[in-house]
Amino acid sequence: MLSTWRSLKRILVGRPLSTAVAHAERIGRLPGLAVFSSDALSSVAYASEEILLVLAPVGAVALGYSVPVAVTIVVLLFLVVASYRQVIPAYPHGGGSYTVARENLGVMPGLVAAASLLVDYTLTVAVSVAAGIAAVTSAIPVLYQHRVALAILCVALVALANLRGVRESAAVLSIPTYGFILTLGGLLAVGGYRWLTGTLPHATYPEAVHAVTAGAAAPALTLFLVLRAFSSGCTAMTGVEAIANGVTSFREPSAKNAVATLTMLAAILAVLFLGTTVLAHSLGVVPVVGQTIVSQIGRLVLGGGPFYFAVQVFTAMVLLLAANTCFAAFPSLSSILAEDRFMPRQLAHRGDRLVYSNGILILSFLACALIVIFRGDTHALIPLYAIGVFLSFTLSQLGMVRRALRLRDARWVRTLVVSGAGTLATALVVGIFTATKFAHGAWMVVLVIPVLILFFLRLKDHYAEFGKALAMEEWSAVAPRRHTAIVPVSGIHRGVANALTYALSVSNDVRAVYIAEHPQDGERMEEQWALWDNGVPLVVLESPYRSVVGPLLQYIEQVDEEFQNDVGALVTVVLPEIVPSKWWHHLLHNNTALLVKGALLFRRGKIVVSVPYHLE
Repeated sequence: MLSTWRSLKRILVGRPLSTAVAHAERIGRLPGLAVFSSDALSSVAYASEEILLVLAPVGAVALGYSVPVAVTIVVLLFLVVASYRQVIPAYPHGGGSYTVARENLGVMPGLVAAASLLVDYTLTVAVSVAAGIAAVTSAIPVLYQHRVALAILCVALVALANLRGVRESAAVLSIPTYGFILTLGGLLAVGGYRWLTGTLPHATYPEAVHAVTAGAAAPALTLFLVLRAFSSGCTAMTGVEAIANGVTSFREPSAKNAVATLTMLAAILAVLFLGTTVLAHSLGVVPVVGQTIVSQIGRLVLGGGPFYFAVQVFTAMVLLLAANTCFAAFPSLSSILAEDRFMPRQLAHRGDRLVYSNGILILSFLACALIVIFRGDTHALIPLYAIGVFLSFTLSQLGMVRRALRLRDARWVRTLVVSGAGTLATALVVGIFTATKFAHGAWMVVLVIPVLILFFLRLKDHYAEFGKALAMEEWSAVAPRRHTAIVPVSGIHRGVANALTYALSVSNDVRAVYIAEHPQDGERMEEQWALWDNGVPLVVLESPYRSVVGPLLQYIEQVDEEFQNDVGALVTVVLPEIVPSKWWHHLLHNNTALLVKGALLFRRGKIVVSVPYHLE
């Protein structure tokens, strides 16, 4: 079974990579943009739509606020990116918001940033894949009923691409990412040209939709609604911090390449997001069931045809693969937390392909669970989304303010101004998010973050206690005065003989134990044992309730009582284990040895040894 699994793993994941070639797995700026920016870039496909979803029911006048809202978000984007351009060279080993907040503000703010990002990355995977499937079902409506299964399949495929390594995932992502940039950019260019020449059409809708957008029976436009639209549109900024978390994935000079990649991301994201929002407003499109805003823009500007389908295909692809940003950032952040003992140690180790495989698998499971729970509905997931990342933005920039005041280096005033302005702006956004989206599902994120922080702290305490218990300062070796070896036997065969031979090599007090379900079974075993005459005494234990583990544990306790005054006395349970030639043969045999191991694992002072006998 093990060899079969290894062969399958090699086919799916690839051959193991040596630690010595880790430097060759690093990536340049253009592949880095594909790996770490697909999340932020793909949000263009739904960020404008989220703004319009809030404003459209209020009326046509409210829709005019979509462009000023988008401009405000772009200004905020440049503030945050300017701050992270300072974070990267200051912390070139990665960690982003967590590292900055922990070092400058303390452990607890660092954990708040880390918990916020981990929650956001998980939600990002679910939202991106759900939005990608929505783009597919917009073009092929018959697939709508299968959206959950399709989304789970996409998460599995993206996870598999990441398990194969950073360079391979970059190769997979480059085509859809740059295809999306070119096709959506081309759509905006054609739309801009038609607007300048006066040939841009205007969207028309059925009376039911028209009545709402025209303002019939619509609620009044309020500041609260505008702020809610702003908070919804801020989803366009999620993912911009991922580059700061994964600086070590870039080629040397890694910090310089990461900063350049972040700058490219900000410029492209601003153009695409603002252009989509302006074009949607000029066309007069509003959200409708079954058609995304990008799809409607494409149909109106291009009139369908191959170019329209190219836009939809690349939009769907980049949305589905946008989760890759999180598959790079989540495991990287988890590994840093694991090194600080706030996450399980397994997350700190790289797998065969020099990626953090355990983190990738955990993220996949959590994202699939969210997709199933929310039935793959993008609009149901959006309210939970982005509050965590803006909280981490705030803590990161506040940490840079504190660092500038502490170090006062050559550029400390610039850092103070940029990061200070960013802190105030993103803190305001966190407040807006909490106020406008709390009742729509954001309360779940507000609840989960403290629970996750409590988990971090409990885990840290566990590792501290674990280390203290294993410390060598007050320990000295004591040679055992008595060593009893107990060999559970089911009969007389080569496996038992093998185990007895081993037991006699380690102890002068070896006892074979036979569990008899019926008295006649015990008598028959005693007769056969006497004929064998191997020199090892046989203890027969009756088990009227047909339990094997219970009577054995009771006998081990009796042995303990025999030597209760003998300090350092040991009891070793030697288990004969038959290893079949085929993995599936295990299904045809009792696995009593596993039950005994499980029962004895938590018994203090008991040693369990398996002696395998391999069948040809």
